[in-house]
Amino acid sequence: MHPWRGFGSDNHAGAHPAVIAAIEEANVGHAHAYGEDPWTERALAAIRRHVGEDAQVSLVWNGTGANVVGLSALCRPWESVVCASTAHINTDECAAPEHIANVKLVSVDTPDGKLTPELVEPRLVGFGFEHHAQPRVISISQLTELGTVYAPDELRTLADVAHSHGMMLHVDGARISNAAVALDCSIRELTHDAGVDVLSFGGTKNGMLAGEAVVLFGEEATDDLSYMRKQSAQLASKMRFVAAQFVAMYEGDLWRRCAENANEMAAQLAEGARARGVEIAYPVGGNEVFALLPAERIDDLAARFHFYVWQSNVRAGLSLARWVTSWDTAPEDVEALLSEV
Repeated sequence: MHPWRGFGSDNHAGAHPAVIAAIEEANVGHAHAYGEDPWTERALAAIRRHVGEDAQVSLVWNGTGANVVGLSALCRPWESVVCASTAHINTDECAAPEHIANVKLVSVDTPDGKLTPELVEPRLVGFGFEHHAQPRVISISQLTELGTVYAPDELRTLADVAHSHGMMLHVDGARISNAAVALDCSIRELTHDAGVDVLSFGGTKNGMLAGEAVVLFGEEATDDLSYMRKQSAQLASKMRFVAAQFVAMYEGDLWRRCAENANEMAAQLAEGARARGVEIAYPVGGNEVFALLPAERIDDLAARFHFYVWQSNVRAGLSLARWVTSWDTAPEDVEALLSEV
């Protein structure tokens, strides 16, 4: 099969060789199933070192599963989740939060994918009114689906708004590693220390084969989490192979090195595009670049370089392209695209 490289998604990249090696090392002999194995014990300990020793952590298969299980842990069927209209839970999860977690999503339009207190507050209404879905969670994505990033103080402000209304803050952290690298801070500073209540801890987009984690902080820990994971079809029987990936990624600094490369390649791509007269639509907070390109050329470029046309004909003959860089994106990949741009 002929390999190809592109800018469509960090999900398109393969797994890091160290992750594959860790899976192979775990594939020796027998081990107890469903997380009763030494790899899972090490993985949970490694994650807690990054988010806080008091966190409750459960490994799951994928990002949608992490979001569903996390929201299920917070919400009852008559409660709602406020999110950006561009949020992954709102646009790309096939109504899984509504269908499986039984929550109502209340979407908010934003200029850059980021929620603010001013945008959220008008949606926090109907408390105690039995005819109204009860606001329970503010959910944000880190990075956002438009590539922007929340700084710790922005997260703390949203957490304060949520807590002042008896609500919780959920973070879809599919690209949490890219955000931490971009802000030169720890993952704990973007979660535990910022008042986050539940985190969907991403791994797949940053060099893992398959695997995410649900992290509950403080008072949100619950004995029911294991049942929610099982009922949501997110409990792996051969858990050691999911866990081994987290061991490889988070016991050391591999997660950081992978995110650093992805972010650096995105910065070079954005800078090179601007130098060629291309407008970049949003601030580049991590490894996603949104570029306005001539509509008559974008389809050809997208077919050759495997990226998505995010929005066609947004203005004056220009369409919006999304370029995503990965742990294995190389400078020559960036240069190849820029030479055609």
